[in-house]
Order: sequence, then structure tokens, then C-alpha cells
Amino acid sequence: MICTSTRGSAAPVTFREALFRGQSPDGGLYMPQGLPALTTADLRSLASLTYPELAYELGRRLLGDEIDDEGMADITQAAYWFAPRLEPLQHDLHVLELFHGPTCSFKDFGAQFMAKAMGHFARDESNSLTILVATSGDTGSAVAHAYHRLEGIRIVLLYPSGKVSPLQEKQFTTLGDNVQAIEVQGTFDDCQAMAKQAFADGELSERIRLSSANSINIGRLIPQSFYYVWSVSQRLKDGIDNVVVCVPSGNFGNLTAGFFAKRMGVPIEMFVAAVNANTVIPEYLETGCYRPRPSVRTYSNAMDVGTPSNWERIRYLYDDDHGRIKSVLWSTSVDDECTLTRMQRTYERYHYIVDPHTAVGLEAVERCRQQVPLAAKSAVVSLSTAHPAKFNEVLELALGKCAELPEPLQEVMSKEKNALLMGSHYAELKEYLWNSN
Repeated sequence: MICTSTRGSAAPVTFREALFRGQSPDGGLYMPQGLPALTTADLRSLASLTYPELAYELGRRLLGDEIDDEGMADITQAAYWFAPRLEPLQHDLHVLELFHGPTCSFKDFGAQFMAKAMGHFARDESNSLTILVATSGDTGSAVAHAYHRLEGIRIVLLYPSGKVSPLQEKQFTTLGDNVQAIEVQGTFDDCQAMAKQAFADGELSERIRLSSANSINIGRLIPQSFYYVWSVSQRLKDGIDNVVVCVPSGNFGNLTAGFFAKRMGVPIEMFVAAVNANTVIPEYLETGCYRPRPSVRTYSNAMDVGTPSNWERIRYLYDDDHGRIKSVLWSTSVDDECTLTRMQRTYERYHYIVDPHTAVGLEAVERCRQQVPLAAKSAVVSLSTAHPAKFNEVLELALGKCAELPEPLQEVMSKEKNALLMGSHYAELKEYLWNSN
């Protein structure tokens, strides 16, 4: 796979190079120069496979020029001992449960593959690698668990103090070993800006090998496209060929992966980007004006992003053409009050408990069906990005009850937090990275 920068002034690189660099030297984000085409027959064939088998077949098509069949089998088998599930709420509405991995978040699907791929390539590397990650919640835990105790790789996680759930914080501050959590006195946008400054710092890059596992890294988005292929192929198997996909969205990496699947030929009629009170993208679709701003704190905290990094990728995919983007993407903003109400209604109607991010998605589906004729007559797959028990504080507000903690979450709650407190200025982060290498 050849990858090019969204900003066009850096030389094309291989997937391996893009994976380890994270961000392009010109400040842009790497994009696949081409994607394999999947026919309807391909999709029907893939629908009969287990998830690790499907990931293997897609991985071979995408990355076969850099990873041989044996290596791809090792990566996919090690990464995917878990799988997504489609939960029917009604005949034309399914929830795609992506929380059955080790940290009960959709980000396990990208982080596990990426870590195993880096491990595969790192066998030929002599210098250690530092993975720097800014997280608004689930990215931190997914990355921490995917890379924990991976030889030759150190993880440094930046997260906003007081702005992630207690359980999320426990998941990535209790591992130790090669995982260092840094509690930043600021917002997620501050954390993300600090990470970007580090990647652009030539002096720092001469001292340490630095890479990213955020959704700015193409290595995380490629495997996330796999579950879009899987879910739509399952619907095709059921005789449904007009699918609308709703994606709870913050930094827009998950949605970008969906667009990759669409580019490969997966018959997704349109996407719904469900956002919380951070309204940058709905406003862009309505007005054509993109105005990033400081993030607003909400119950769906993993989506509290005011400057979504991956929007640059979506604009690149569609040549920054507002009309073309609007033809395939619809978006709405769901505030906290509506989020709680949707959680209540979903439980009352279906006896199904959802976390606040999934509730934002289901509320967006309801609105879209009322306003967009295509969505009203299509089957919908709405992504469920986190186990509801990760947000029991919000469940108490919405339902007056908590969800039972799955075993991985029960284990982490008894462990002790260990995080380094830091201000929101890049100089502090640089000093830490420089001296702790």
C-alpha cells in the first residue's frame, strides 16, 4: 500500500513507513493511494467467514505487498480473539456492538491490529519506539492494552484531567510497565495539540523514534474499515442491499474508516455523523463553513472534540467539495438532555441498555429518518462504540440503574491509579520525553 499526505507536499511512503511515522512530515495525514475493489460476490463470500478470517482476507488485499500471508495470519489471529455483533432492535434497525474486546470499546479493533502489525515490522528494528497518544477516553485504554508489554515500544498517553470517566481513567493508568499516563490540566484539544507539536518537532525526532496510535495513524483506520465490511455483508446475506450507517463521531476517525469501506465498494447508501454538543461538522454541512473551536464537555465525553483531526481526511477524499460531502453525509447535534432521553426510550422500548455515545447515534437515526427520505426507507446499522457499564454514572442519571460490569472492567477497578500530572504547555511534554528516553 502506498500512502500519500493530505497536504500533498511530502513524498509518498509505504504503509510500514506511514505506520511508524504516524503523521506526515508536511503536517498532513496519510491516506491510501488506492483501495481494492470488493464486488457483491466478494461481500457475500466474506459474510460466511469468521471475523479473524474476514480480517485476514481484507488484510491480504490491502497490505499483501508488505506483509506476507503467514505474517497476516499471525497478526489477525493475535488481534481478533473477539468479534463484533449485530443486535436487532427492529427489522430495519440493527446496533453494531463493537465493545466485546479487551477494553470494551470499538477502538480495540483498530489498536489490536495496529499493535500486532507494528510488532511484526519491529522485529527488524533495533531502536526502541515511543508511541505518543492523546485520548479523550477509550483510545487510551485500547492503545495501552494493545501495546502493554510489547517489547521495544513505550506508550505515553496524554489525557485531560477530570474529563474522562473514572473507569476509563483506571483502564489506562493502572497498567504500568511500558505504559505511562500523563494527566494534562486542560482539554482534549490541548492534549491533541501537544501531541501534534511533538510530531512536528524536528529536534525531538532526532533524539527519539516517535509514532502515534491515535486515529491520525492510518494503521488504526485500515483495520477499523473491516467491521463496516463485516456488518454490511451480514445485512446482504439477509437480503438487505440498501444500508445507512450511523457513526457516533468525535475526532472522525471511525467515520473515515467507514468511507474507506465505501470506497472499496461496500454498498453504504449514506452515513449519519452523530455528534454531541460539539457542533462543528453539522454546521459545516449546513453552511459550508468549517469553524473549529474549543471543545464542550458532555456526557458522551469520548466525542468531546472541537477540532476533529480526521475531518482533513474526509475533505481530502471528496476534494474539499462541500456538495459532494453533503451528498453522502448527514449530521446532527445531540445535547445531553436528548442523550439521556434516548437512553431511557431505548431501554423502555427494547429493554436494551446503551451508553451515551450509542444513544447519541440512535437519536441521530430517529431524526435522520424523519428528515431524509433515503434513511426512512433504508435499513440502518448504528454503531455502538462502548459497553454501557463504562458510563454507569450516566446510566444512573438516565435509568436510575447501572449496567453489570463485564469481567475486564471488574478487574481494573481494584487497581491503583498511577499518572504524571502536567500542564497544557508543550514545553513540559518535550522536557519529559527528552529526559525519560
